[in-house]
Amino acid sequence: MSPSALLSDRQRHDLVLAHLKNGVHLNGHSTLSKKASSTNGFIKADYLLDRNLHKAFPVVKGGKGNYLFLSDGRKIFDTTSGAAVSCLGHGNERVIDAITAQLKTGTPYLASTFWMSEVVEELCKELINGTDGKMARVYLTGSGSEAMESTVKMARQFFYEKDKNTPRVNFVARENSYHGNTLGALGISGHVARRAPYTPFLMDNVHHVSACNAYRQREEGESDASFVAKKAAELEAKFHELGPETVIGFICEPVVGAALGCVPSVPGYLNAMREVCHRHGALFILDEVMSGMGRCGTLHAWQGEDVVPDLQTIGKGLAGGYQPIAAVLISHKVVKALMNGSGQFIHGQTYQGMPVQAAAALEVQKIQREENLMKNVRVQGAYLEERLKTLLGDHPNVGDIRGRGLFWGLEFVKDKKTKEPFDLKMGIAQKLSDTAISPLFNITLYPGTGTADGVKGDHVIIAPSYIVTREEVDYIVKVIADVVHSVFSTI
Repeated sequence: MSPSALLSDRQRHDLVLAHLKNGVHLNGHSTLSKKASSTNGFIKADYLLDRNLHKAFPVVKGGKGNYLFLSDGRKIFDTTSGAAVSCLGHGNERVIDAITAQLKTGTPYLASTFWMSEVVEELCKELINGTDGKMARVYLTGSGSEAMESTVKMARQFFYEKDKNTPRVNFVARENSYHGNTLGALGISGHVARRAPYTPFLMDNVHHVSACNAYRQREEGESDASFVAKKAAELEAKFHELGPETVIGFICEPVVGAALGCVPSVPGYLNAMREVCHRHGALFILDEVMSGMGRCGTLHAWQGEDVVPDLQTIGKGLAGGYQPIAAVLISHKVVKALMNGSGQFIHGQTYQGMPVQAAAALEVQKIQREENLMKNVRVQGAYLEERLKTLLGDHPNVGDIRGRGLFWGLEFVKDKKTKEPFDLKMGIAQKLSDTAISPLFNITLYPGTGTADGVKGDHVIIAPSYIVTREEVDYIVKVIADVVHSVFSTI
């Protein structure tokens, strides 16, 4: 039963209003005093440079399945898998045993400059098999940002191997996109607010076209085919503006994650954009760090329409949070260019291809495959969509409910008809997240801003683990609906 179900509407309204007005964060306690914070089950860091220097955070003592256990005795339902990472939930014994076994060999780390590990090669074979052999090789990294950084370099080297004086220097990405936090990855990104402090440092050879956001861009009555044709024409025009011979590639997320809140591409879009790229000899590059590795109901999001990329980044669901690992999947034609050229990728990192990382990721992928968890993602994802639309579809401030698989977003608007976003200062998404994790509700929501124009706009992401059950989906949606109604009753 939802915790808030025990409260009357009036009581719920008063409690939520008190929480939001009195400087309460996350699990309901004030962050005004370190002493008070530490005695109430959470910590304001004195030594860690945390995400927010003025905020205290609840202390997690453990986790099992879909739950996190806090030091104050509360049990939190992890509705978001962290940041869409913990795809198998918490405390999976098979993965823990695989990591432990690798640690006991005495070689959790090996320098990739000198050595090869069987478990690393086995992981890469598993990943290539997961593409049905449509990709050829895997480059392992430690994070999604590193994977995108590596992809940018590899894409350039693809052309450099053929012609040291190649004119191909430009990338095309999309507005309101987010591809990582390293300078190269952030340079590819089109998220205005995240780029703003670092704009002088970012590449000036990255150009942006509009996102594929049907909710905010599609004209009334416009078909998928017509909408996609406009997007393809826009990319075609950008190629000609830059000079088609100067473009390295086009980069996009099949389902936009943190930047827009689970906005899926319109059917036919990926194929149309790939055709523009290949017509001009450029690479078609997909960022599946957040939307990939099963999150959208197929192992790779592109497999839903069988639109094979030339390069692809993967990350969060690769090892389910049990180890920090990400990767670049590389097509046959890119590998061939490297093999016929220098024979190497001119890039490297200390912590790439670590055996302990590979052991965790390999076990996570085996579990997904052996237990057919992609079917559960599709079945429970369809039910999650149905319940969200039933309970929140008519809410006056829920502008859009969109997603795929177990990757869903709610976009909030001030006016449902005009789609006008709330004032940024109101902090709508964060209020929803803080209220959700309070003792009133005890669940997580993943908040995001910039949804409407890169600065304004609020959304939350719902991304439960792949082991979620139908009964748990019912619980998740009921509590989220309570959270939404509670917060907007105070505004």
